[in-house]
Amino acid sequence: MSPPESTPAPEPAGILHVDMDAFFVSVELLDRPDLRGRPVIVGGAGTRGVVAAASYEARAFGVHSAMSSVQAQRLCPHAVFLNGRYDRYQAVSAEVMAIFTSFTPLVEPLSLDEAFLDVRGARRAHGTAAQIAAAIRARVLDEQGLTCSVGVAPTKFVAKLASEAAKPRASVTGPMPGIGVKVVEPDQVLGFLHPLPATALWGVGPATMTKLERLGISTVGDLAALPVEVVVRSLGKANGRHLHELANGIDERRVEPDRKAKSIGHEETYAHDVHDPAVLDAELVRFADAVASRLRAHGVGGRTVSIKVRFPDFRTITRAASMPTPTDAGRDLVREARALLAQLDLGAGVRLLGLSVSGLSEEPARQLSFDDAPGPSAAVPARVVDTDRVVDEIRGRFGADAIGPATLLRGSDAGLRVKRQGAQQWGPDQPRPEPGPSPDPSADPSARRATDPGVDRAAGSGGADPDPPGSGR
Repeated sequence: MSPPESTPAPEPAGILHVDMDAFFVSVELLDRPDLRGRPVIVGGAGTRGVVAAASYEARAFGVHSAMSSVQAQRLCPHAVFLNGRYDRYQAVSAEVMAIFTSFTPLVEPLSLDEAFLDVRGARRAHGTAAQIAAAIRARVLDEQGLTCSVGVAPTKFVAKLASEAAKPRASVTGPMPGIGVKVVEPDQVLGFLHPLPATALWGVGPATMTKLERLGISTVGDLAALPVEVVVRSLGKANGRHLHELANGIDERRVEPDRKAKSIGHEETYAHDVHDPAVLDAELVRFADAVASRLRAHGVGGRTVSIKVRFPDFRTITRAASMPTPTDAGRDLVREARALLAQLDLGAGVRLLGLSVSGLSEEPARQLSFDDAPGPSAAVPARVVDTDRVVDEIRGRFGADAIGPATLLRGSDAGLRVKRQGAQQWGPDQPRPEPGPSPDPSADPSARRATDPGVDRAAGSGGADPDPPGSGR
């Protein structure tokens, strides 16, 4: 009688999630070392600004990304506000990603400051996954002067949670170092997951958590122990099965190095509500020009144009229209956007305006023709295509502000007013005095109450609003 076959040991953890620590702020401190040790916030400093990133000193007062700048200033009145420099962050991000790809070609960027890596095929050359994680941290620090936290696990979901567990903690005197690398091997997954709150699961927001609480669920382990049929009845088939699998450590998604963007867009919040139709029209022209330029830079066209309008009472409306063929021409985008905006009553004023393009395709965006026929499905004349290319070349050589649509400077001073209102990506800015020395929050009970001793919440991993892409956590 032959002995029973033994079950093969599971493959060691080989998925990494690398998350830069307070990325936007850390990049700023490379250029402003005099601000080290002070609470620093990147974002719009005006009354309608938004926090893009906060230093750990600022987080100790409860400041976090996606918070309004007004609230951030209330929590931490001595914080230094810096305007974001997206181009600078993009450049540093590209260098960091190059470090990742030197270890494995299987790198899936999630934003400027985080990525998944599959290093299972790189262990012979670079060592275990934990050794690779440590080597990545050392190189990022040595070559870029920045720190990062790494989670190592068998799946993407667990790796992301592990990187959170490895992160520094907020402190008024600076970040309290975390462990840097957190490894969760296959036989440790359930022991790591089950004590966590159910909000740690991707897709569990306040509404879903309310339903789970009705079932007596507070932790991931509680959810895993329930029969899947019970969860499905409460949350629906797709979401119920998905969350039940995550709670049991099941995540079949692979690292996708060639993941394509689903949409490209631009939106801005204004310092004052905009009522002038000429200003709003000029904004659409400016947004369409910027989005079209990015479409061409990515070698794609888009079929569906969407606008987003937020009114003073925070009511938000989106409208969309699809064209017969993809385009990367700003004139096509603004034509569709104008038609959509004309359907809305804007009498109350506009707090935020946005334009985006989806339905992206690598098909030729336009057919060349010498017929200058109107309409969204019409082919664009060759001379127009050549003009777009020339505009891109001029901007590539002299900068994005070197050339633009004449509409922005035509007729009224709408274009100039737009330029003053649309200050930056994270909301309109306002001049602020340079703050004085930071007070000691230990002497202020309200500051102690605002202190955030917890781990940063990664995008999509918790029930609260996730950080926006590229949020520089």
